[in-house]
Amino acid sequence: MNKKQKKMLARILVSGVLMVILSLLPVEGVLRFALFLIPYLIVGYDILRKAWKGILNRQVFDENFLMAVATVGAMALGEYTEGVAVMLFYQIGELFQSYAVGRSRRNISQLMDIRPDYANIQGEDGLEQVDPDEVEPGTVIVVQTGEKIPIDGVVVEGQASLNTSALTGESLPREVSAGDEVISGCINMTGVLKIRTTRAFGESTVSKILELVENSSSRKSRSEQFISRFAHYYTPIVCYSALALAILPPLVLLLLGQGPDWGTWVYRALTFLVISCPCALVISIPLSFFAGIGGASRAGVLVKGSNYLEAMSQVRYIVFDKTGTLTRGVFQVVGVHHSQMEEQRLLEYAALAESFSSHPISRSLREACKTPLDASRVSQVEEIGGHGVTALVDGHTVAVGNARLMEKLGIQPVDCHSVGTVIHVAIDGAYQGHILISDVPKPTSAQAIRELKRSGVRKTVMLTGDAAPVANQVAQELGVDEVYSQLLPADKVEQVERLLTQKDGREKLAFVGDGINDAPVLARADVGVAMGALGSDAAIEAADIVLMDDDPMKLVTAIRISRKCMGIVTENIVFALAVKLVCLLLGAIGVANMWVAIFADVGVMVLAVLNAIRALRVPTK
Repeated sequence: MNKKQKKMLARILVSGVLMVILSLLPVEGVLRFALFLIPYLIVGYDILRKAWKGILNRQVFDENFLMAVATVGAMALGEYTEGVAVMLFYQIGELFQSYAVGRSRRNISQLMDIRPDYANIQGEDGLEQVDPDEVEPGTVIVVQTGEKIPIDGVVVEGQASLNTSALTGESLPREVSAGDEVISGCINMTGVLKIRTTRAFGESTVSKILELVENSSSRKSRSEQFISRFAHYYTPIVCYSALALAILPPLVLLLLGQGPDWGTWVYRALTFLVISCPCALVISIPLSFFAGIGGASRAGVLVKGSNYLEAMSQVRYIVFDKTGTLTRGVFQVVGVHHSQMEEQRLLEYAALAESFSSHPISRSLREACKTPLDASRVSQVEEIGGHGVTALVDGHTVAVGNARLMEKLGIQPVDCHSVGTVIHVAIDGAYQGHILISDVPKPTSAQAIRELKRSGVRKTVMLTGDAAPVANQVAQELGVDEVYSQLLPADKVEQVERLLTQKDGREKLAFVGDGINDAPVLARADVGVAMGALGSDAAIEAADIVLMDDDPMKLVTAIRISRKCMGIVTENIVFALAVKLVCLLLGAIGVANMWVAIFADVGVMVLAVLNAIRALRVPTK
């Protein structure tokens, strides 16, 4: 608890003890009123002050006004214990709500802890701590063990393990060394790193994320907008209804020649006011979304606003970009076929011949070769554009490339019936086999597709610029319903627009991309989801939801969080309205007294808030 909450708790305890003691004392008349006024003012003076300020500012109808009128009226009728009790339990509910919001905010605060306090720059007298805002792009900064990386950059010296859990929700550390790109907000767990910054602090990943989270509360969901409009009209209506309940029945009794019994009807009207207080709805609905966004951020899912959380719960169509989203987006050796020698030896020859090339295919060959490569074994390297490479390796002439290179050298290649990029290898003019390289699916992609369908997603679609055979094989392997290949960015937008016309009115379509060239489609979909978008400004700007790493299962987590949150919102609305309507009717006919009213107001609010903070917990199923 913070200082303010502890002060409120002390007021509640003192007022509660005094109320119990005074209710047992045999004191009557003005003295009893004066004594009960002490606990009443101790616990409720701030509510009375807020109600008076509201009247002065012509913003009369709010929960403070309802509580003030109800409790002042009860005290005026001589119901001192009930007047103090109503204010006491209302403040207990407010304290509980404040604590629940604080707990939810702490989840956001944990994310806010990624904000670095300083950056280390090498000065004449050693390391100097400066404000990250003062560091220019291109500056070399030093990050020691236990410190946060303050600004995005590239490692120029050192190696270390980075804790990225605050950003991605993943506990597994990431190993970095010279040449690796690093993003701000990660914590250096081991070693010392020298990093050359690539952007200013205001444009770095940590600043973008903090801005996104801080602005998320400004985008209201339809449910929150409904509650705001509901409370705007509801509170004046119940105030006038209570006034009518206090005046009209006694007047009718007078006309009928009976006793008006003003005290009974005013008491019922005050009970009516306490019951009608919309706190449970006004507090618990925004809190549900706030807790949902907080829980999502802890799981590595950044939601830009509660409107997007609500929309995500209605997603029934999901469109994926292929490369970098469902697949790794990097070449990898997946097979060696028709080899006339040991596979590892063939890979070694091919990797040595390609050892001086920076092409992604060359890099994948070197990664697949398990033995250390000695570049001194290679000479007379000749790169033939659009064909491949020839080189002298250990005195043997090695040719590595496509079928056109083999034909050019007069060597007959063996066709490959698998889908992917085929690299043929010939040594001393004799064909030795071919290596199959492909962009492989991510380990969790197939599981994510299955879980999405289990969650009620009606159709999954994959869009790609790749050739049809490659696209079809990936789609079949992962279980995607529809696939469209050889698309330009503009073609992807057209496909999404076509799918938007097929869905029902309440259904939503989400597009999931890696943020590279996907901004137009992310903006056009009902919900744009950027996956693994750390360091991608375009993705963070264009997307509605940002998945902090590139695991497709994070999308399943986002949908589960959104549906749990919307379920809680619906439960709170139905529960609060149902209890209040029943109690309002009972209060109007005199069955419900002030104690029932306290439950209908404070009890319902506490239960609704307890239910709301369940949204902090990320569902696993």
